[in-house]
Amino acid sequence: MSTADETLRRLRRVTATIRDGDPALAEERADLRGLMQESARGDGVEGQIHYESIILRRERPVLAIKQDAAELVFADPIESTLWNERLEKAAPLLAPRIPAIGRIELQDSSYAWIGTGWLVADDVIVTNRHVAEAFVTTSGGDLVFRMGDTGRITAAIDFLQEIDNDRTLVFKMLAPLHVEPASGPDVAFFRIELVSGEARHAVPVPLAKTIAATQNAAVIGYPGYDSRVPEPELMDRLYGGLYNKKRLAPGAVTRVEATRLWHNCTTLGGCSGGALLDLDSGEALGLHFSGTFLTTNYAVRADVVHAALARIGTARSITPPPQPRQEATLAAVQLGGPGQTSATVTIPLTITVSIDVAGAPASPVARTIAPPADIASDSVGGVEARVEDYRDRRGYQPTFLGFEVPLPRVERAADDVLRFPADDGTDSELRYEHFSVVMSRSRRMCFFSAVNIDGGQSRKNKRAPWRWDPRIPRDQQIMNECYGNPPRFSRGHMTRREDPGWGNAETAKRGNEDSMHVTNTTPQMQSFNAPIWLALEDYALEHARADAMKISVFTGPYLREDDPVLYGVRIPRTFWKVIAFLHDETRQLSATGYELSQQDNLPEEEFVFGPFTSPQLNIATQVKIGAIELRSGLSFGGLAGLDPLAADHEALNEGRRAPLQRLEEIQYV
Repeated sequence: MSTADETLRRLRRVTATIRDGDPALAEERADLRGLMQESARGDGVEGQIHYESIILRRERPVLAIKQDAAELVFADPIESTLWNERLEKAAPLLAPRIPAIGRIELQDSSYAWIGTGWLVADDVIVTNRHVAEAFVTTSGGDLVFRMGDTGRITAAIDFLQEIDNDRTLVFKMLAPLHVEPASGPDVAFFRIELVSGEARHAVPVPLAKTIAATQNAAVIGYPGYDSRVPEPELMDRLYGGLYNKKRLAPGAVTRVEATRLWHNCTTLGGCSGGALLDLDSGEALGLHFSGTFLTTNYAVRADVVHAALARIGTARSITPPPQPRQEATLAAVQLGGPGQTSATVTIPLTITVSIDVAGAPASPVARTIAPPADIASDSVGGVEARVEDYRDRRGYQPTFLGFEVPLPRVERAADDVLRFPADDGTDSELRYEHFSVVMSRSRRMCFFSAVNIDGGQSRKNKRAPWRWDPRIPRDQQIMNECYGNPPRFSRGHMTRREDPGWGNAETAKRGNEDSMHVTNTTPQMQSFNAPIWLALEDYALEHARADAMKISVFTGPYLREDDPVLYGVRIPRTFWKVIAFLHDETRQLSATGYELSQQDNLPEEEFVFGPFTSPQLNIATQVKIGAIELRSGLSFGGLAGLDPLAADHEALNEGRRAPLQRLEEIQYV
């Protein structure tokens, strides 16, 4: 099916759902059908898309909010009289609600703004947990704002940010009061204080006690341009090409569940944390938290928000602490009726899986869930790995190139380096065959992996199973939580599997097998990894001294506090690499640095941050090693001074050059 055919299918599905649920709108559509077809003026699939998009813009419009009121100006000349009447009638109820809904803005963060929030008490706003997680963390059991690049992040909420309005009404967000754990509803609360803007009183939005489906609802939030939407031209038509400002989008609540609502108001990223309002009462029906463009949207029920607000002062944690991995267990599969099966499996998370099975029996059935075939429990060749097995591993060798190239030093987060028992006390360097890893205690993944590569002695070996490292606790390693089939993540090697596989046959085999420890991995999207990124080591070996064919490589993730949490794991957005080698001509030590981002690949919740500065997606970029040191909090000894970009004052974007289209563009001198 072509992209255009898929867009038409999605449009028809959503407009048919609107028609079936709202008889009054369906009647109005039938009366105007001829005018809309004439306005579409097109044949074939594109003409039909145009026609269906006119229907969508009429029946699920997106209106600007100006001077604290919805501007009843619709995108098409054939506007919906019905929505005009409904919104005019609701205007007195909306008037006190609109000023209480604002845009959450950050300083000293990668993001200028990060979603929507609204008053639920005189000095308390509510937003989503997944919004809060980008700038809130726990410290000593308390909720605090995260550290940014140069200091602690500060947050505020601006209750204006309207189209064609330069004024602001900013409230400082003083402290996070409560963030629901991952097992709970997507809710967070903050205390605020008025610090600037025109003084006025915004009253809290009342939370509805009775929740029911309705054709007369609206979401108010701050939709931002969403690069993940597969129909960008349609998105631009719906929003008039204007984003990041306060909007009202009417629609319907189509389904009510125990803790959430389904609704079909038009939303985009940035609306997360928005208020879903009942246009008949002016009360909040829910807290919008996610959705899929042209499919459906979800909101936390208002009574669930009220219950969470009542619990402030009891629970504080964002997510429960990591639990030790358990073996897969026998799970009872409860069949809810013909065609629907639900399974609860602990491996070690509790996951509910729904499977369509035609004619499935209604009685419980027992199933055995086996662990993935590519994971070894602890072992190599079925023999349990022991701490003693690693005593002959020398790890990364600083003098491998004939010059002293020390292991990177963790400076900014030195207290987060994982230490473990060793023969002479404690150690922080996990030594393997030809490479070493230093782990982050809080993130349960490596700060970096460092490898010595001898291209002249490289040997091919078969892929081994993934394994635990017995020297550190299993709850400090990630084997399963976020890994699996799409949309979950791949285990992305930091030190490539083939890099330590050199030497005699036994040594090369051990280097290959050691690379399969989960300590040497970070979560990467299945589609991530640019060809140039994968070839950097090989290209550097070709340009190392011909009689040596040796390089040392350091690779790791940028572990930022505002990285998104997915499947219970904070996922790195961007990765760095530093390669040290002896230059062909000068025979002196040299080093180069690189970055690669998976930012736009991440399957985030429905919210879009403000401008995010990162390398281009899936395109490796040569960067100054000094910039990598600044962003990673690591020290590479004197390598930054040996970087050919060190004196390049024209390097773009805080040390970055233009993205590499070809390996030959790498600057070595």
